[in-house]
Amino acid sequence: MLRRDFLKTIPAAAMLPAVEAAPRMKITEVRLVPLKVLRETGMMEAAWNPGVSSMHRVGGGAYLEIHTDNGLTGIGPEMDARLLENTKAQLVGKDPFDIERLAGPLRYYVGGRAVSSIEIALWDLAGKAAGQPLYKLWGAQKDRVPAYASMIQLSTPEERARMAVQLKSEGWKAIKLRLHYQTMREDIALITAVRKAVGDGMEIMTDANQAQSATGWQPGVVWDFRRALETARELEKLNVTWLEEPLRRYDFDALAELNRLVGIAIAGGENNVGVQEYKTMLEKGVFDILQPDIMVADGVTGFRQIAALAKAYDKPVIPHHGGGNLGTVAQLHCIASWPNAPWIEILHDPPVAAYNVGFGVMDGAPMVDKDGYMNLPQGPGLGVGINKAML
Repeated sequence: MLRRDFLKTIPAAAMLPAVEAAPRMKITEVRLVPLKVLRETGMMEAAWNPGVSSMHRVGGGAYLEIHTDNGLTGIGPEMDARLLENTKAQLVGKDPFDIERLAGPLRYYVGGRAVSSIEIALWDLAGKAAGQPLYKLWGAQKDRVPAYASMIQLSTPEERARMAVQLKSEGWKAIKLRLHYQTMREDIALITAVRKAVGDGMEIMTDANQAQSATGWQPGVVWDFRRALETARELEKLNVTWLEEPLRRYDFDALAELNRLVGIAIAGGENNVGVQEYKTMLEKGVFDILQPDIMVADGVTGFRQIAALAKAYDKPVIPHHGGGNLGTVAQLHCIASWPNAPWIEILHDPPVAAYNVGFGVMDGAPMVDKDGYMNLPQGPGLGVGINKAML
């Protein structure tokens, strides 16, 4: 048996090879860079917000930059400009690699979606400093991820069936449809039409969007338990992959009971924040599929914690869309490092809201290939840049 004092006799130089320490980086500046609008693609009414149409644009808004003293710059999604001074106070002069050390103060002084934007930019810096794409730093599990086309508008059964056939011909393997008609009969007619059009060669996901509000009130139709139960049973007959957010966000007991009574997978969680909420959901058996969003779930740190927790419970993680540009790319890297993440959601309702509308702000943005996969960017960090035409 090796005696502990034996280690004292080994010279330190013999135990550890001499390694020259890398120079430490320091954050020198944090700023928001405005983006111009290249073009407008049209108006669209989201199914979960009936009566309100919004203009879709290529460009507009801003993105976050974090600069360092060695010339590297990390980029992240837009954050609230009113939080910029607090962000600078927490970051300038600090080492961008100290993400966990910075996390607590950022959540206290900045909070919300801004933390996600900041952490994405910090991780982009870390990847650039290491010369590796983020999914490699986090432990690559795959180099490409199948994408599903997530519809935005309700439209009609005929148009949605045509859209599904078009997407299938382009290589997409799955489509997600919104269930927002006034009656269950109309919702089921929509799914029936699409299933008949695409056959069994395309997966169909459905989203009731009943958890948009934390209070229970929201625009459009509001489901009760009976409608959720009866809809789930009809969707199962149509071989639907999952039913998403069929009840209110925090109605955990009712959701768990619904999940117990039906065979179709129940999914949700896009608006839930922090690992503790997900821990409760997993303990109660609320969802079969967890859908955190990197821009909502308490930063990259919280997002990755949720995925690790889900793995411990043997549950898949299929994240919410992540905002449709830099946030989505950050999620792609996370998904590629998780064995329990089988899909990436891509908001894609062409022509007005095609995914390249949001992705248009980026250079080197990943695209869905003819086989329905999104390949991982191979450049360092996020592996994408900002389209200079937008600046």
